[in-house]
Amino acid sequence: MRLLGSSVEKVKDSFRSGELTISLFGLGKMGLPLASVFADEGATVVGVDVDEDVVKKINECENPVEDEPGLDELVAKNVSEGRLEASLDGAEAVSKADFHVILVPTLVDERGNVELDPVFDAAGKIAEGLDEGDVVVTEATMPPGTTESLVDVLEESGLEVGEFGLGHAPERTMTGTAVRDIRGQYPKIIGGDSGETSEVLKGVYEIVNSKGVVEMPSIISAEAVKVFEGVYRDVNIALANELALYCEEKGIDALEVFEAANSQPYCDIHEPGAGVGGHCIPVYPWFVMNQMEKKEAELLSVARKLNDSMAYHVVDLVVRGLNGFGSAVKGSRILVLGLTFRGGVREFFKTPAVPVIEELDELGAEVYAYDPLCDEEDALRFGAEWKEDFEGVDAAVILTDHDEFAELDLDEMGAEMSHKLIIDGRNVLDEERTVGEGFTYLRVGNLKKDRQKC
Repeated sequence: MRLLGSSVEKVKDSFRSGELTISLFGLGKMGLPLASVFADEGATVVGVDVDEDVVKKINECENPVEDEPGLDELVAKNVSEGRLEASLDGAEAVSKADFHVILVPTLVDERGNVELDPVFDAAGKIAEGLDEGDVVVTEATMPPGTTESLVDVLEESGLEVGEFGLGHAPERTMTGTAVRDIRGQYPKIIGGDSGETSEVLKGVYEIVNSKGVVEMPSIISAEAVKVFEGVYRDVNIALANELALYCEEKGIDALEVFEAANSQPYCDIHEPGAGVGGHCIPVYPWFVMNQMEKKEAELLSVARKLNDSMAYHVVDLVVRGLNGFGSAVKGSRILVLGLTFRGGVREFFKTPAVPVIEELDELGAEVYAYDPLCDEEDALRFGAEWKEDFEGVDAAVILTDHDEFAELDLDEMGAEMSHKLIIDGRNVLDEERTVGEGFTYLRVGNLKKDRQKC
């Protein structure tokens, strides 16, 4: 069907009836949940991926994405009912479809330089089957301006922008809550090259998102929304970390102060901690910093440096804690609790565990690690030995907010450890309970003398 020129209601009717066919490039952690939700709401969806095993599993009603609540059922239901299929042939998928989504992985390095070949490859496949009246939308998070840079590739179809629509509708999902997020945890951001394209985007995304859409005036402004969300969080976390360091110097509890300050509606200080990990928050500031031409993005740069430094501050807390027991780091047995960058998610990009383990090793400590989502091979890869108990441990360092760590058996820990010392880099333990069990308890933003031995 021809989408451009269709009203919002006509798009919705075609979606619900199954007349609308969607091709979706990228069946990974974000793409497969979106494809499945599209199908579950009535559209016919052909998902495209380069991984033969992924395509095979999906077509056999099996979900290849682990630890995503609700996705197993969505995949099985919609494949078996014929609304969802997977394919290795992008051009063929596009030839069947009217609405084309690019949600392929965009890999980045430590300084936010993006590998966009998968995005351009997907655009090239779309150009092979693009029809007049079709709409192409990117959902992958990329530096603002990237979507419009695909125009030359898409116009190899023989069509010009205007004969097909182009837009951006950034994914706003997290691993572990993707289905929930897509269905309406937050409104969907959309931006099109024209009013006609935006009408189509409204029709598609208002069907799947109960919170509706926020329409931006351009593609690049829609791209900027997602990037700025991450930048805001990174800078706010840096502010929280700097204020927490100030609180340590002044002998006050940062979390107590932040909670009181945040009772004022114009204040929203985030939580300090061991650092910022993942593919989003520590990366998006680089999209802006790398594009600034007339002026350096000084605030963003300082925030990045400060957040990256917090892992080393946690090591300083380890040193301080051990010194309080008359011990040095060299030769001490340190157990790192948490290798993943976020609780409940087995992802490691920019996890603070890397610099913490490396620094402790450099200082001569015997470093051990445990994470409920990992195994011995993961620990060895990080340069630590695997350890599932606290026997002989001189200090435990919490770097990930796994639920399991909030429920640690402090009585058992204290009986096994050489020193009852915990450095909590994620504020997961109840302070009163921990101190009440006789532990020296150090966390970012609280070194009050009456709460520790040193």
